[in-house]
Amino acid sequence: MPASSSSSVQQARLALGARLGEIRDDAGLTGRALAAWCGWSESKVSRIEHAKTSPSPADIRAWCAACGAENQTADLVASLRAVNGMFIEWHRMERAGLKQAQESVLPLYERTRRFRSYSSWLVPGMIQTRGYTTAVLRAVQQSRVAVDDVEAAVSVRMERQRILHGDQRFAFLVEESVLRSGIGGTEVMAGQLGHLLTVGSLPNVSLGVIPMRPDRARLPVEGFWLYDTAQVNVELVSGYLTITQPGEIDLYVQAFSELAELAVHGAAARALITAAVDALG
Repeated sequence: MPASSSSSVQQARLALGARLGEIRDDAGLTGRALAAWCGWSESKVSRIEHAKTSPSPADIRAWCAACGAENQTADLVASLRAVNGMFIEWHRMERAGLKQAQESVLPLYERTRRFRSYSSWLVPGMIQTRGYTTAVLRAVQQSRVAVDDVEAAVSVRMERQRILHGDQRFAFLVEESVLRSGIGGTEVMAGQLGHLLTVGSLPNVSLGVIPMRPDRARLPVEGFWLYDTAQVNVELVSGYLTITQPGEIDLYVQAFSELAELAVHGAAARALITAAVDALG
């Protein structure tokens, strides 16, 4: 698994390595003896236990067989898959097309009661118009996805927006630059900005805009979604990061709170959106 910027991923890898080390110790095997049984180099055992190398499912099966712990194989392989699922490269997530990637997150949206989203570069997908979503996903498809199912993917994202009109709560924060630097052209951006004015008036939606200024106290960060306090998702250049470590989730909760203090809401936010519409000419 590739390294990522999240300590959650590394901590999960370390926990898996430590568990494998305990199984080896319980079996009374040295690293050298385990390596010899499996036909590996001795350094491979050390790298796995210290999370320098991620084991394969086959490695785990061999490890458990050597230690007489076959009854733990299934749980360990499941743990490995969970760790690998914390960071998914875009080419893996989107290899079957964008529609499947959009559908995969629907259960998460349906079970979440409180959403918090911060975006420093695009309007969040949940409050995008069809035209804006089409422009965004078309750009994604052209840059990294061989399968062209943009129209179907757009329909999935639009259908997902029905939960905006349910009983869940939403708090969106966007940088003012998101209103000014768009995608799809003037007509698409005008429609999107008008839609923000509409969405911001929903009773279960809070929409904040962080004004551009030369003396802000909190720097922009990568865009992220908070799903209750159970999970954070971050879109990185290289892939899709899922964070479930409580301590790290707390850091994103704190970041959201600090960014919200910089934002304006209500009439002041609408004024910034209207100004961005006017700037389109």
